[in-house]
Amino acid sequence: MNPPNQMETERLILRKPRRDDAPMIFSAYAQDTEVTRYMIWRPHKNVEETHRVIELMQKLWEEGKAYSYVITPKSSDAAIGMIALHPDGYRVSIGYVLARKYWGKGYVTESAQAVTHWLLKQPDIYRVFATCDIENSASARVMEKIGMQCEGILRRYIVHPNISAEPRDSFIYAIVK
Repeated sequence: MNPPNQMETERLILRKPRRDDAPMIFSAYAQDTEVTRYMIWRPHKNVEETHRVIELMQKLWEEGKAYSYVITPKSSDAAIGMIALHPDGYRVSIGYVLARKYWGKGYVTESAQAVTHWLLKQPDIYRVFATCDIENSASARVMEKIGMQCEGILRRYIVHPNISAEPRDSFIYAIVK
């Protein structure tokens, strides 16, 4: 898989993360306990932690293990969220996060639609999927809006450390070709 460095939608630009994104990512959402509630990572304590995460994302991109995109409005270069692709052979999982200020505007749906569309055009990708905590109805709606179907519940599937130290049930959604 060789994803482009940048994708564009009607309102957004999805681009590779840069080191100078860290302060904006930290202040916009990485330290926000409401935004990180259903994430598999804890809120960042400081901007240095965000810098380290971006460096890891850049390394994983270069190694072909994961591809993270910063979500920015076309009207500015402001980092308002991220969407990531995690390839595993013929299938790819996606995950996303968005600053609370931008919730309810369709930005995640637009981003997820763009990456899913690109992925399904790749000859060796047959399945794009995502999971979300069974209480995360906003994320489930995003998956449904982009054409994914709920395939069921994965019992005790993933730890969301901002809710519980124990694994929680998750919905699994997918779209296939």
